[in-house]
Amino acid sequence: MSTELAGLAGFARALAQAGLPVATDSVDSFIRAVGFVDLADPAQVYWAGRATLCRDPDDRARYDLAFEAWFGGRPPPAVPRQHRPRPRRALSAALEPAGRPGTVDTTDVHAVAAASTEVLRHRDLAELSPAERALLAEMVARLRPRPPTRPALRLRPDRRGSVDPRRTVRAMLAAGGEPVRPRRHRAAQRPRRVVLLIDVSGSMSPYADALLRFAHVVTRSSPATTEVFSLGTRLTRLSRALRARDPEAALAAAGRTVPDWAGGTRLGETMRAFLDRWGRRGLARGAVVVVFSDGWERGDPSLLAEQMAQLQRLARTVLWVNPHAGVAGFRPVQSGMAAALPHIDRLLAGHSLATLQELLDEVHAA
Repeated sequence: MSTELAGLAGFARALAQAGLPVATDSVDSFIRAVGFVDLADPAQVYWAGRATLCRDPDDRARYDLAFEAWFGGRPPPAVPRQHRPRPRRALSAALEPAGRPGTVDTTDVHAVAAASTEVLRHRDLAELSPAERALLAEMVARLRPRPPTRPALRLRPDRRGSVDPRRTVRAMLAAGGEPVRPRRHRAAQRPRRVVLLIDVSGSMSPYADALLRFAHVVTRSSPATTEVFSLGTRLTRLSRALRARDPEAALAAAGRTVPDWAGGTRLGETMRAFLDRWGRRGLARGAVVVVFSDGWERGDPSLLAEQMAQLQRLARTVLWVNPHAGVAGFRPVQSGMAAALPHIDRLLAGHSLATLQELLDEVHAA
């Protein structure tokens, strides 16, 4: 295989490692397409690959990341320039990875995969580019939450546990009165309710989209035992909107439902509204309650402290997720954060996908 074809095949493998579904016929079409373009111009190579290797609009973000890592430089603008083809030059300059003249280093394939997965898992959600946000949205959709459980009133058969006298006697009667191995049972487990309270004020805008996608994944995993509310200048229930199967449709419905998007923050008043309308009536009793907020409070902090104390008495566990808690040197000195801190079980960071995965483990352990 020539160096030029090796470069083309290496780029196709990089796309596959980045999660792009690349079929054999697509690679053949790509190789034929590059025969009609100027391979010394990265823009022409970019559009030749995008026209033949991208079969879905959702593939563009991963294609851009793989192209940038393999060929070097930013992808060209959305509309390609119209110009006359120039004479073809040596293929090696266009097809080799940037900074590695004369060789084709297949380790860049693994670098592309790492950049699209592990690196993004630890990046701050507020600092991502549009292409990285699109890729992160797919990674959030692949999360698999495990709901917390609680003992049920009913018992279920089990190999361990206390002796079940009724089933044991029935087994003895079926055996003609002969002794049999004792049948046992233990308490069954039921999903525990999870309540997500998401601050959608202006200070939380950089994280709101990712947090709503996270809430959609949790809701879809246990729709009967998950409730989601937005906190801002008023309280809005988002549970029904986030039960839609498609995440984009769910987020669009949630956006239409929230009237105070990117507005102010009145945590104390909205928390009181939640407890009065929903919490004391059973929604928060024995539940795992997760509050997503940076703690900036425009209202009375003492009101928030009072409501958080009541919430702690009702709930099984109260977790507070602050995106700024993952920054070195963070101190909970915001008025709302300082008022709520004595009444929460744990303060967590929620600035990256890795910290959101840790939150899922905390919720399951609760």
